[in-house]
Amino acid sequence: MINLQTVILTLSVAYAVIGALLLVVLVYARLHWSLKAVAVIVTSAFYIVSFTEMRGLLGWASTDRLPTAFKLLKARIVEPHSLEGDPGSIYLWVEELDEDHRPSGIPRAFRVPYNDGLAEKTHAAENEIAAGHPQGGRAADFGGGEGSLIDMVREYVTPKAILETSGGDSSTGEFNAPPAGAQGAAFTPLPPPRMPPKDEQ
Repeated sequence: MINLQTVILTLSVAYAVIGALLLVVLVYARLHWSLKAVAVIVTSAFYIVSFTEMRGLLGWASTDRLPTAFKLLKARIVEPHSLEGDPGSIYLWVEELDEDHRPSGIPRAFRVPYNDGLAEKTHAAENEIAAGHPQGGRAADFGGGEGSLIDMVREYVTPKAILETSGGDSSTGEFNAPPAGAQGAAFTPLPPPRMPPKDEQ
């Protein structure tokens, strides 16, 4: 997972580079002063708009692939709405688990496309959590999993972002309905963390 500080640092460096390139163009390019003024105004507007829009992205659920193993903290099921053309989504707030079943301590929100099977399993997992039984989960890709030639062709033709567990295109925010039988995730009782072996003496 990309750290938020890393993203901020990368954007800051990118903005500084753009500003430096603009300065070089203004100093050395033989352009009319009006064109240089337009370049400054456009770049300044770009900075303001991008800063404003980036702040709006904070807190939105990720459309990235779910972690392979995770602890389910909370979920929200938004059913499809045919009148509004909304295909529905399932929001999962999870913590990634390491190989010893220890949670990362960094919760993240994910959004996956709605389907009846996953909605039922998510609702059941929420009930278990409410009853005091922590739930873990494993990501599951869409499709049958047989690895047939048809599946390989479908994977080649269909954009990868749609095939992954998220089922969405993060660039557009659009979601396509998953194939029949696709679940997206499987929930089970959270296994206890494995303790390190005791030193033998």
